[in-house]
Amino acid sequence: MIKDQVAVITGASSGIGYATALAIAKAGAKVAIGARRSEKLEHLKKEIEKIGGECISVSCDVTKRSDCENLVNAAIKKWNKIDILVNNAGLMPLSFVKNLKIDEWEQMIDVNIKGVMYCTSAAIPHMIKQNSGHIVNISSIAGRVVFPAGSVYCATKFAVWAFSEGLRQELSVRNNIRVTTIEPGIVDTELTNTITDKSLESFVKHSKTIQSLKAEDIANSIIFALQSPPHMNVNEITIRPTTQEK
Repeated sequence: MIKDQVAVITGASSGIGYATALAIAKAGAKVAIGARRSEKLEHLKKEIEKIGGECISVSCDVTKRSDCENLVNAAIKKWNKIDILVNNAGLMPLSFVKNLKIDEWEQMIDVNIKGVMYCTSAAIPHMIKQNSGHIVNISSIAGRVVFPAGSVYCATKFAVWAFSEGLRQELSVRNNIRVTTIEPGIVDTELTNTITDKSLESFVKHSKTIQSLKAEDIANSIIFALQSPPHMNVNEITIRPTTQEK
């Protein structure tokens, strides 16, 4: 059970992060939510408080190490511990490598990889001190299956998987910190809104014809991992729409 635990969630202003924050709050945990869009965070905070949950919201750009530290420190200041970290913030501006959208590559690396590392580095000293914790990293099916126009995005999600597995080996046995990687397929979120490569318009349209997963489906898989018994570490969950082939 995660009742009365403290969770920190990044990318909480929409999609998977929003749904996960609500689900964790409904399960009785206190939540510190972070994202760049402060007004959307405040809306989520009110939703959580409506159901009797405790919540603080902190403006957080995960590409800035200081913002990640501020988010974790706000939770520590409020509740004196951190039990759960959900590294959810991510971007997916897919493009063909030949189109050289290098600024977008760098943005993905900064958010999808560095953001996970910055938030993790802020949280683990507290988890090690209390000899307990659970880190949930949102990767993607793209961390398993490479596809055209996904080269850089897939690389970032493979990196999330590798980082998570390294964390598990370092921290689970020695410090009682469990690590879970969630690998969703197509989810109905804002993720495709960042695609600027015009040659991918047909891909975006096709993805919308599939009966996508809902953000709540991913949130439920996270709750399953978090609420598993202490002796059980759910290392990876891959979850696709039934009609998604790859």
